[in-house]
Amino acid sequence: MLTHDKIEKNIGLLVLLIILVVSVGGLVEIVPLFFQKSTTVPVAGLNPYEPLSLSGRDIYIREGCYNCHSQMIRPFRAETERYGHYSVAGEFTYDHPFQWGSKRTGPDLARVGGRYSDAWHRTHLLQPRDVVPESNMPAYYWLARPLAADDIEAKMTALRRVGVPYTDADIKGAKEQLAGKTELDALIAYLQGMGTALKPVK
Repeated sequence: MLTHDKIEKNIGLLVLLIILVVSVGGLVEIVPLFFQKSTTVPVAGLNPYEPLSLSGRDIYIREGCYNCHSQMIRPFRAETERYGHYSVAGEFTYDHPFQWGSKRTGPDLARVGGRYSDAWHRTHLLQPRDVVPESNMPAYYWLARPLAADDIEAKMTALRRVGVPYTDADIKGAKEQLAGKTELDALIAYLQGMGTALKPVK
């Protein structure tokens, strides 16, 4: 008979049992999600990212914005009163990787799309304290540089392989859509699209 003493003294057995428990727990928790439409089917009105927004999302990740801003509103009144409709998995079907998280040094950005003008975002990113005096966000002045567009078609092709419904026409015309744009333009385009599938833009 296996006792705690025997398991704890036999490292090989302990590791094997840990792997078994984690595997069973993982299967029980994860496998059902693949069969729930609410986690695999996009919400009505959700479209794949346009090339400019997709580039902006990459800049958002590159600059580590997710380290201070979550993109997940929990289903609690305190959160929905402040930020809007709680986040649902179907909003993030085309996100690879998704940016939920729980870190909030700055406010949650899940419903920031359409809340402020492009000019506000531009000022906020270049000189945050000009619009939010108490902000501790750094200035991202280097985002005014030209946007690199060489890999956008390869990026969209890779996303199509994992289920994002980009057409050949979408991919072929992507590079032209980014001509003359800056990294700042791309990041603002991404921010302006956040959460708009469930929240009407005002």
